[in-house]
This record gives sequence, C-alpha cells and structure tokens, in this order.
Amino acid sequence: MSRDVLSFIVAGSPRTVSREIEECATASRGVSALVVPWESDAARVNMAVTAVKSDGWAVEHTNLGTVSLTDVGDGRTRVAVSAEDLAQAAGDTLAAILQTFAVQIQRRFEPV
Repeated sequence: MSRDVLSFIVAGSPRTVSREIEECATASRGVSALVVPWESDAARVNMAVTAVKSDGWAVEHTNLGTVSLTDVGDGRTRVAVSAEDLAQAAGDTLAAILQTFAVQIQRRFEPV
C-alpha cells in the first residue's frame, strides 16, 4: 500500500524529467531513483526510489516509494511521488528521506 507525498506539473516529457530526477538522486548520494522499464511506456514513466546504505563493498537498497511521471500534453509532465508503507521502527526516518527527496526534485523544476 502506498500514500501520496507530493504532486506537481513540470515542463518536459516524462523521459526528460526522469533523467533530471536521476541526476538529482545522484547528487543526493543517499537516494537512488531508477526507471522501471516494465512499468513504463510512451506516456508514463515509473521510477523506483530507494535509500542507499553502503558499508565497504556491501550496498543495501531499501524501497521508499515511487515517482510516477505522466504526460499531460503540451510538453508538460505530472510528477507524483508516493511512499511505500514502511516498517514502524524505521518508517519515520525513511519517510523523511523520501519527503526530503520529493521536495528537492520539486525545487529543481521550479522556475528560477
């Protein structure tokens, strides 16, 4: 089960927006955002968002939620971030990580 975190409209196609979101995740270093090809098509791109924890060579990914990018026409895309229901013990911390990432991507697309 998932819950909505944030939704907004940006300029660009879903594919273009997905590349920007991947760059934002790379810059944050603690989060990964990857396109899920089998859940995507020409009008919609789904991205899995995970928290990344490294310990030497070991890398652990914890699913945080999904970014859904939907073409709404006129060269615009709806960005919807939804959170996974997370275990209570780590849920607040993980939910905060996703919320922070969602705000970061929203700010990246806001006009300067």
